[in-house]
Amino acid sequence: MGLMRLLPRPNLRSHTTTEETSLQRVIVFANQKGGVAKTTTTLNLGVAFKELGHRVLVIDLDPQGNLTMSQGMNPDAIERSMFDVLVHRLPITEIIHTAEVDVAVSSIDLAGAELALSAMIGRERALEKSLLEIRDSYDFIMIDTPPSLGLLTINAFVAATGVIVPVQCEYLSLRGLVQLENTLAMVRENLNPDVKIEGILPTMFDARTLHAREAIEILEENFGELVYKTRIRKTVRYAEAPVKGSSILKYDPTGTAADAYRDLAKEVLHGAKSREHA
Repeated sequence: MGLMRLLPRPNLRSHTTTEETSLQRVIVFANQKGGVAKTTTTLNLGVAFKELGHRVLVIDLDPQGNLTMSQGMNPDAIERSMFDVLVHRLPITEIIHTAEVDVAVSSIDLAGAELALSAMIGRERALEKSLLEIRDSYDFIMIDTPPSLGLLTINAFVAATGVIVPVQCEYLSLRGLVQLENTLAMVRENLNPDVKIEGILPTMFDARTLHAREAIEILEENFGELVYKTRIRKTVRYAEAPVKGSSILKYDPTGTAADAYRDLAKEVLHGAKSREHA
């Protein structure tokens, strides 16, 4: 497309053993643009990890509560949520519900968390501190963040061992990566020196369009091996599954949509090359 690099290419993913990559990882799914499949990826990748025998907790850090709803729970009916964990220091074990995976639930109260946290000392570390009591209980803690780079997302970055960025295969979606990487650089400098983007996931991919293919080329030109080989393709199945309160792996276990996240799980764990889905 004749475009300049979006930003200097970050360090590539390091090649590690299975044991190293699966041990107590805190993965944040972040993109300040909404509608890029953050929630879909948090849940379905988590369920795929559980299918492989890993202990998984997913945390709904978005006041919209879509991750909570995707497991059949009503955020409006939840009395205690991540708001109470972050603001009132309620033990996180008290708001974890067991579904296909363990879910630390959200409610609309979480919309007031940033304002409440802003007056607190150590506000950026509230989530990190809350996870201390459960870190040893899970192989993967996976955090769904709101579509912003505010204090909730900063809390997630401080607690994270790595960040996966779902990116819609459109040019305007790619530009937000610059701001996200700038925010991560500030977090590395001041709060968590180890946090970095560990992978970029192309979502809503439609191989029939030239624009989507060009978007993939831009991603790979800028980020190289950070771009996962798995492509999450457009399909109505991803919209249907949450209506039933289930992951795509439960809703349509033999379909290509479910297989995409199984492939992604293997790629995240092993760096394996995943097949594209027709």
